[in-house]
Order: sequence, then C-alpha cells, then structure tokens
Amino acid sequence: MYALAINGSPRKGGNTEILLNTALEPLTEAGWETELVRVGGKPMHGCMACYKCMENKDNKCVIKTDNFNEIFEKIMRADALIFGSPTYFTDVSAELKGVLDRAGIVSIANDQILRGKIGAAVVAVRRGGATHVYDTINHMFLMSQMIVPGSVYWNMGYGREKGDVLNDAEGLRNMNHLGMAINWLGKAIKPHLDSYPAPRD
Repeated sequence: MYALAINGSPRKGGNTEILLNTALEPLTEAGWETELVRVGGKPMHGCMACYKCMENKDNKCVIKTDNFNEIFEKIMRADALIFGSPTYFTDVSAELKGVLDRAGIVSIANDQILRGKIGAAVVAVRRGGATHVYDTINHMFLMSQMIVPGSVYWNMGYGREKGDVLNDAEGLRNMNHLGMAINWLGKAIKPHLDSYPAPRD
C-alpha cells in the first residue's frame, strides 16, 4: 500500500514537514510505501475553471507550467493521502490550494477517481486559524468521496519557528496515532474498495 504526503509549506524541514513525517512513520513501520512531496515554495498554478479536464477526461490538467500532473499521477496511485499546510494569513498556502482545487476538479472530471481513498489533513499553526486550514483540506477530501479518519484530537501541531512542533508532545502523539489509524483503515477497506458505492444518476 502507498501513502503520499503533500507538504504545502515552502520551509524545508519546517514544522509541517515534521508533522507529516511523524504521521508517515507508523505507516512505514507497517510496511507501506511512503513518500513526501513538497509543493510549497514551488510553482503551482491555481485552477482556471476552464473545464478542459471535463472534455478531455484523461486524468490530467491542461495547465502545463508546473508539475501538477506528475503529482496527480502519484495521487491516483496512492491508497492514502495526507495533505499538510502551515496556517497562512487566511488559509492554506497558495500552492496547496492550487493542488486541492485542481485535484478535486480533475477527479470529478474522471468519474471521481479519488473515490474511496483515505484523506487526512495536517496543520502547523502558531496560534489561531488552524481549524480553517483543516476544514479547507477536508472539504476537498469529502467532496471527492474520500474517507477521512479521525485521531485522538485535531491533527494540528503548535509552533512558529522551525522545529517548534517538536516541543508539542500532544501534537506529535496525534500525528503518530493518525498514521496508525490510516494503517488500520487502509487494511480494512483495501479488500472492499471496488465495491465503494457510486452515486446514483
């Protein structure tokens, strides 16, 4: 099984990355293939609402100025997705927002290709606004008919400077438990994924 973590933070080795890696650790230990991809700080165009993906139905976005399509290939292959972002001025990072919007619409255009996958949101926050970021990520998962597991508490870690989340014992415990929950859920649903209900016409 394959778990893909997407890091919306531009800060290499920062708090979001630490939290995502902590969530991936139990999955790696359980034998999953795991990968972390950083989109923060890299070119990532937002959705243009051109709906060409609805016409082409080729599991691709027509925007070719970034590596979204390469990332979306990994998203399609993944059994579980863990999207992480720092809490920016109003929401997720701009780069992660681009991934969320384009992945969601390309999935819808291609017979809800994300349907039945596991999706978990992870948020790094200094003080406030984390629930908004958490909701933004989870909204895409839920609109894409994905399965969102819970954890011990909100999937958030507190800290501002690089590495501060290492002092948030509760946040790290939540990330570890999230990874264990994803492992349990993934193994439970894998044999039944083909029977995941499709919406009626």
